[in-house]
Amino acid sequence: SEGAKRSTMHELPIVKSIFDICVKHATANNAKKILSVTLKVGEVSDLQDQWIQRYFDYLSKGTIVEGAKLVIKRVPLVMRCKLCSESFQVNVNERRQVECPRCKGTKLAYVSGREYIVENLEIV
Repeated sequence: SEGAKRSTMHELPIVKSIFDICVKHATANNAKKILSVTLKVGEVSDLQDQWIQRYFDYLSKGTIVEGAKLVIKRVPLVMRCKLCSESFQVNVNERRQVECPRCKGTKLAYVSGREYIVENLEIV
């Protein structure tokens, strides 16, 4: 399907980099096994939980990560106004022009909501 094709093209390299980070840090700490991985994924990131899980499971077969529990936390979209420096959370489900609630400015910068970060590894 088209959705599966897009996911293969997009999510696999990102999940591979997340997986590599986990293995690198676990190995550096002499871990025998990774029990769980907590990821922070921005709400505006188009990474879908099901594909993150599917590719993570695929990559982890036969490694110290195999069987690890994957916990995905979604990080809300927060923007900052470049005019008045107000930071505010944006509802990503609303399809409208985003403007600063304080000064109504439309020159905005991302504070959070697009990232993907390995927040925590539980190892033994």
